[in-house]
Amino acid sequence: MDFAQVIKDRYSCKKYDGTPISVEQLDSILAAGRLAPTAKNLQEQHIYVVQSPEGLAKIDKLTPCRYGAPTVLAVAFNKENVFTYPGGKHQSGVEDATIVATHLMLAAANVGVDSCWINFFDPDAAAKELGLPENEEILMFLDLGHAAEGGKPLPNHASRKALTETVSYL
Repeated sequence: MDFAQVIKDRYSCKKYDGTPISVEQLDSILAAGRLAPTAKNLQEQHIYVVQSPEGLAKIDKLTPCRYGAPTVLAVAFNKENVFTYPGGKHQSGVEDATIVATHLMLAAANVGVDSCWINFFDPDAAAKELGLPENEEILMFLDLGHAAEGGKPLPNHASRKALTETVSYL
């Protein structure tokens, strides 16, 4: 699919039909995440694939936002393997994991898989519930699946500010 079309058509799916995504689709999505750039190429991300009924029940305890997705990716990063920027106030973990998650989300759209970026959860409770190592922090969950019949973007999906309101030239 054309990249411009992917970013135009992708929306946050809020209702899945429950049918699994294929192994090939999942592999393609995960491969795209692996190719995401990270500061100093540290690749501190760790992606947890949640598909088992037990794992999905844990996700449901953590957030009401799974919407019936048959696969959820938990995108985490190693807090002990991040780049600290000059001045010491900023580290790369959150931004690197965000870039990885964005690659995953757009790759999903490219292979015909719907998704929803979920950050409505307590990261500490999620890490504990999923049994993550103490050095890892969960940035987000990414629901993956196929939209249920009638599934569509929210009414405000296509509403965008003019570039003149969001871009300035210095």
